[in-house]
Amino acid sequence: MEPRSFYSLLFLLLALASVNSVHGQGTRQGFYSSSCPRAESIVKSTVQSHVKSDPTLAAGLLRMHFHDCFVQGCDGSVLISGSNTERTNFANLGLRGFEVIDDAKTQLETACPGVVSCADILALAARDSVVLSGGLSYQVPTGRRDGRVSQASDVNNLPAPFDSVDVQKQKFTAKGLNTQDLVTLLGAHTIGTTACQFFSNRLYNFTANGPDPSIDPSFISQLQSLCPQNGDGSKRVALDTGSQTAFDLSYYNNLRRGRGILQSDQALWNDASTQKIVQGYLGLIRGLLGLKFNVEFGKSMVKMGNIELKTGTDGEIRKICSAIN
Repeated sequence: MEPRSFYSLLFLLLALASVNSVHGQGTRQGFYSSSCPRAESIVKSTVQSHVKSDPTLAAGLLRMHFHDCFVQGCDGSVLISGSNTERTNFANLGLRGFEVIDDAKTQLETACPGVVSCADILALAARDSVVLSGGLSYQVPTGRRDGRVSQASDVNNLPAPFDSVDVQKQKFTAKGLNTQDLVTLLGAHTIGTTACQFFSNRLYNFTANGPDPSIDPSFISQLQSLCPQNGDGSKRVALDTGSQTAFDLSYYNNLRRGRGILQSDQALWNDASTQKIVQGYLGLIRGLLGLKFNVEFGKSMVKMGNIELKTGTDGEIRKICSAIN
C-alpha cells in the first residue's frame, strides 16, 4: 500500500472511531435499546420516506434541531404549537418538517407508548437528514425529555443572519460551544435555503458605494436577479449556491470565493479566527476532502444536542409533539 493511501485509510478509521465514541452528559447511546428497540429505525425510515418525496425536508429537520437546542435547550419546545409559542416567532416561521416528527411520533406511540421523547425524535431526524444528504453518520446519545415551556420571546437570542463573528461567538459560548463548533455547525448551511429578506440588505445600499464589498463582484448581479430591490422578501434562495441538497464542502468553498449568502456566513471568512478553521476544512489532500468536516460536524452536533438537557424526572414524554401533556 502506498504511504498516502495508508495514511488516508488510517485517518478514516480514526475518524469513524471518533464519531462513534462521542457521548453526551445525561444522555447515552442506546437509551431505548430495551424500552423501545426499534425507536431509531422507526425514525430513520420515517425520515427516509418524507425526504424521498421532498429532499428539501432534510435541511428543514437539521435546522429545526438547531433552533430547538438554542432556545430552552434540546427539549422539543420548538415543536409546540399555539399562540406565542417558539414556532410563532419571526425567526422560526420558515422552519419545516414538523409533519415528519409528528409522523414518527405517531408510529412510536403505537410501538412503544409514552417512551420516546419528541426531543430525541428531532435529534435523530437531524442526524438521519445529514446522512440522506450525503454526510457521514454519527451516534446520537438519547434520553432527553420534553420541555413544558415554549415562548416566542425566548427565541430572540437565537443566532441571527446579520450577526458579526464576535456576536456569534458570544451566543455559542453562552451555550457551551466554542469557535470550532461555531464554524462547524454553520456548515449545516451546505444544504437548504434562506429567504431574500435575510440577506438582500447586502445587495443594495449596504455602504455608500453600493453592495457589501465582501461579496464577489461577479456574483452580485446573480443575487440581485434572484432578490430584486423591493421584491418578494419571502422568496427562497440556496444557502450553498450550486449544491443545496448535498452535504459537502461547497459551502466553505463559496465563503472563500466571497459567495456566502448570509452576512453571518461570509463573516467566517472575513475574520482571522474563523477563517483558519474554514481553511482547515478546505486544505486537506484530495482524497480526504470532506472527511475532517464530517467527523467534526458529528462531534459538534452531539455537543449541541446536549445543551441544557432535561433528563431523569425533568420535563415529560409528550404524547403528541405539538402539545404539552
